Amino acid sequence: MNHTIQTWRSPSLRVLSQLLLLAALVFVLAACGNTKQFDETEGWSPARLYEEAKAEIDVGNYQRGIELLEKLESRYPYGRFAQQAQIDTAYAHYKAGDNAQALAATERFIKLHPNHQNLDYVYYLRGLISFNEDKGIFALLSGEDQSARDPKGTRAAFDAFKEVVTRFPDSRYYDDSKSRLQYLVNALAQNELHVARYYYRRGAYLAALNRAQEVIRRFEQTPSIEEALFISLRCYEKLDMKPLAEDTKRVINLNFKDSPYWNMDLPEPDKVEAKWWQVWKD
Repeated sequence: MNHTIQTWRSPSLRVLSQLLLLAALVFVLAACGNTKQFDETEGWSPARLYEEAKAEIDVGNYQRGIELLEKLESRYPYGRFAQQAQIDTAYAHYKAGDNAQALAATERFIKLHPNHQNLDYVYYLRGLISFNEDKGIFALLSGEDQSARDPKGTRAAFDAFKEVVTRFPDSRYYDDSKSRLQYLVNALAQNELHVARYYYRRGAYLAALNRAQEVIRRFEQTPSIEEALFISLRCYEKLDMKPLAEDTKRVINLNFKDSPYWNMDLPEPDKVEAKWWQVWKD
């Protein structure tokens, strides 16, 4: 009798490896699906998010404060906390030295909330950001050539502080805005005069006259008006515009009879006190 002996044959090593790999892959995918990234702020109320953000900003952790404010606005886009978060985001960017982001945040808020009760502060903050952004405001002290500079930051700061002064006379930021506005008026006038001197010394008398007249038209209450009139007078004389020169002389005699400019063709900036710190005359 023939007996057939059957033997059990185990799977090949290759098949076994594939099965183990498949099992491992299934385990990893299941683990990924069940694991959620931890966020300690999950479930926080808008009030808590705002309080925590303010606390971070108060101790100088501006980036963390901004992150919390952005979460607040994203999760709770409506209501007073979201609006205040937008304002504080601008402030935090400003304190962190990111003026571009700070200005963008103020501009966004002004567009979204043109009648907000704290709009005076947003304009005031916008003025501070622009005021500190333009280092050219202070370059007059160092003798830096301003004729090649565009005082964009100075003008932006001027416009922002002017909004506070003209639109919000009862604002708590009114007095400081007015003081800064007075300084900026004279700074802008001095910039125009600097360019006028630059053109005059190079024989571009018509261009110099236009700049001086700009000072007379826009900044008549600043100390710069005296030099602007004399630059206009000298330009009229160089351009042989005698009637206008005589009219300008009469104005100067009436207002600045004893001016030191009478004895100068066009003074160098250091020959006559620039009076940059003075505010406009009452």
